[in-house]
Amino acid sequence: MRVTLISLVRHGQTDWNLAKRIQGSSDIPLNGTGRAQAEATGRALAGGSFGAIYASPLSRALDTARIIAGHIGLGEPRPLQAVAERRYGDAEGLTGAEILARWPEGTPVPGRESRDQVVERALPALLELGERHDGDHVIVVSHGGVIGSLVRHVTAHALPGPGEVIPNGSVHRFVYDDGELTLDRFNLGPEDRDLLTASVM
Repeated sequence: MRVTLISLVRHGQTDWNLAKRIQGSSDIPLNGTGRAQAEATGRALAGGSFGAIYASPLSRALDTARIIAGHIGLGEPRPLQAVAERRYGDAEGLTGAEILARWPEGTPVPGRESRDQVVERALPALLELGERHDGDHVIVVSHGGVIGSLVRHVTAHALPGPGEVIPNGSVHRFVYDDGELTLDRFNLGPEDRDLLTASVM
């Protein structure tokens, strides 16, 4: 069996991203900057060869995937519910400061999904894609909470570093090999065109 590359892309910016409000499962659309970010990521990926594109069904991810698909010659992205954003429950729509004011550090937020729960639903879906697309390169457009949770899991919390964010439009490439998922490249942007389409390190 050959290795499968899975590039996880964070959707473009929304107005709630700009205002630093937690989105979670709230379906907030891309803004103009977000569409431009998706275009830039799509142009950077255009030199590669990709077998399929999937996306969270939330519109900010699905629309990002549609823009990217237009640049890489693929049709309508396939929705993948398992990579929808982490649910934040009662914290959705609030800023970080507002959340801390209502639920001080260590206080459970009603309805918030844990990072472990995110990994429990997202990781099996990516492993299944690795099996299904043997030897191919697949794009999955998802969200910061999901990508961050997966990166932490597969790197034993070595990444992301303290205070390190998952930027809108960024690409994080994983390798599926014999039932295992590992991180190959982290936090690539449109300026990393050559790395985005290169072979495995």
